[in-house]
Amino acid sequence: MATVTRENIGLLNDKITVTVSKEDYLSSFEKALKNYSKNANIPGFRKGMVPAGMIKKMHGQPIFTDEVLKAVEKGLMDYLTNEKLEIFAQPLPSNENDPSQLDMNQPGDYNFSFEVGLKPEFEVVDVSKEKFTKYKVTITEEMISDEIDRLRLRHGNMTEPETVTGDDNVLNVSFVAVDENGNAVEGAAPKDNSLLVKYFGESFRPQLMGVKNGDSFTIDLATAFDEKEREWLIGDLGLDKNDPNATSQKFKMTVTKVGFVERAELNEAFFQVALPGKEIKTEEEFKKAIEASIQEYWDKQASNHLQHELYHVLLDKTSIELPEPFLKKWLQNGSEQPKTAEQAEEEYPSFANQLKWTLITDKLVRENNIEVKPEDLQAFAKEQLFSYMGGMGMGAIEEQPWVNDYINKMMQDRRFVEDAYHRIQTQKMFDHSETLVTGKDKKVSVEEFTKELEKHQHHQH
Repeated sequence: MATVTRENIGLLNDKITVTVSKEDYLSSFEKALKNYSKNANIPGFRKGMVPAGMIKKMHGQPIFTDEVLKAVEKGLMDYLTNEKLEIFAQPLPSNENDPSQLDMNQPGDYNFSFEVGLKPEFEVVDVSKEKFTKYKVTITEEMISDEIDRLRLRHGNMTEPETVTGDDNVLNVSFVAVDENGNAVEGAAPKDNSLLVKYFGESFRPQLMGVKNGDSFTIDLATAFDEKEREWLIGDLGLDKNDPNATSQKFKMTVTKVGFVERAELNEAFFQVALPGKEIKTEEEFKKAIEASIQEYWDKQASNHLQHELYHVLLDKTSIELPEPFLKKWLQNGSEQPKTAEQAEEEYPSFANQLKWTLITDKLVRENNIEVKPEDLQAFAKEQLFSYMGGMGMGAIEEQPWVNDYINKMMQDRRFVEDAYHRIQTQKMFDHSETLVTGKDKKVSVEEFTKELEKHQHHQH
């Protein structure tokens, strides 16, 4: 049996030395030689009849080296298991290790050393003692009315009037970048879009009244659109949102079709299409369901915001010491592609945060008996499927056989299961931590909450 010694060489950084004697590897070496001899194909000899001495002379040294290193590895792994050492990554072989010292003609005792980084003991910050704000977005009649109107338009009947008559007309348009003289910019390709008249700036809309197919305008985004619509249109047109000159770029906008959506009537048939599976019969029931849906959405956003703050409190206020020199050395030499010392230094802060978060998550999961069950994974797969379908699958097709077939197929995908397991476990950990938060409740408008999100995101960057 290999002899193993261990000494501390730094903060959470130990050196483990494995000493093997010929009793640990010699019989394995001789057995490996015999196996090699049985299968060797050497000209002039029948298979399995090659003299052992010739095999040893020709191939003995690499086989010997391999068997010694196997004995060393076994001694190291047995020690780590028996001592129950909690280490980061894998042990790093010391630079002093010299495989060239191994000589099959003079078998003896060999020493190989390894560095290990030890996981620290720590206490997770008590989030119940930290200050948090629990936001509750107030749902207004205007928000409910706007959502109902959006659904009526979405499920309405499209018509094609000759001219634009109001803000609810739909314009199919083609944009072509032009210069100051109205000539197409060289290489500029037309970009098509579909816009409601009300998406244009209020001061620009009067110019659109009476417009018909084929009419053209020379516009720039700064004057034709307000800021909110301008932002997403810049992206649609392939412009750089960080370019201060993007909004002053001129375009020839040609109307290719005028449309108008006749809103769906507020009746039972519409309720079933807009909110399938809810058995809504009256306008009042529909309105309450829409309010609940909007509230659910913003409650989820508020929860996401709180959990984002929880993440930073847990990470920033949980004190964890790490074996920094070892981890930097591991960054350089422990992966498939070695890194320079400069690269390891640059990557270390982000790497250390990832390690800290993994340690915190593992500890919270273990201490609070958080489990991920098979039904959790199946529910996750179903939820992901319906999200791909734009939420349309939750009604009549939910129990169709092909849905279960899809879920069963995903359960056989190892990468999907591992990713889903990690996500569900992390979410359950957050959900548990959120129950411990004793912060004050604060009712806010959508605008106030959105500003809070923007402020928080800006602060984190």
